[in-house]
Amino acid sequence: MAMVALRLGTIVVAMCGASSAAFAGDAGADKSQYTLFNPAPGSAMREMSTDRPDKTESPYTVDAGHIQIETDLVAYTRDTEDGVTTETLDVVPFNFKVGLTNSSDVQFVYGSFSRVRVEGPGGFKDNESGAGDLVIRYKQNFWGNDGGKTAFGIMPFVKIPTSTFDDANDDVEGGVILPLAIDLGNGMGLGLMTEVDILRDGARRGYEPTFINSATLSFELTKKLGLYTEVYTERSAEDGAETVVTLDAGLTYAMTDNLQLDTGVNVGVTDAADDLNIFAGLSRRF
Repeated sequence: MAMVALRLGTIVVAMCGASSAAFAGDAGADKSQYTLFNPAPGSAMREMSTDRPDKTESPYTVDAGHIQIETDLVAYTRDTEDGVTTETLDVVPFNFKVGLTNSSDVQFVYGSFSRVRVEGPGGFKDNESGAGDLVIRYKQNFWGNDGGKTAFGIMPFVKIPTSTFDDANDDVEGGVILPLAIDLGNGMGLGLMTEVDILRDGARRGYEPTFINSATLSFELTKKLGLYTEVYTERSAEDGAETVVTLDAGLTYAMTDNLQLDTGVNVGVTDAADDLNIFAGLSRRF
């Protein structure tokens, strides 16, 4: 699964698009007593917020003592470059979240199964299936978790090399994400995210930073239906690296207070980006 990168010197607006049921809760309530072992009661829980379906992460955390699962049910990616076409089918990659305190959670992101098909000149074909890497993330909200016009947090993460694919690297990598959410009123939200990943370089001589910035604009179409649009950019500091730019859009539908369905499409604008990514998924809170 791809890792995102944020430029630390840049402030990014990360409104988890339609994926965030943001700006809920009682900003004046003291919920510091709730922990993993003393869960927040239903009456004290804020609206469910997710880190999907857009790429822009959310500054909101899972309520203390509760868990949340966010997953692509299925995702299809296609890219053609220099006459070689790569198609990837991801099945149920998930993000398993656990609320630690009222302002922090821990997340386990895992690519459970992928199938990659490659076709090239001269009738070349190759197929490979396997699992992806495990990414462990810690999210700390600094303000706005339970109300207010803005919310901000930090999310450091580390990648554990568990991938079974032949071309996957076996290196530990990591980074940090800074998400900011802004309530624009009238059912609209804006977000900025900036991230820096420290990744092994192509020559395997060391590590280079990769910078990602993204911005999401979300619209509440009805009380249950949401729409988001997003711009995403990614650029490695490694010599010869190209810039990845995608334009993204999608819909979310709140089945209940604790269950959200979503679907979306990401379209590559630059040659370095995947041409097309289509997905459908869900988020469930317990």
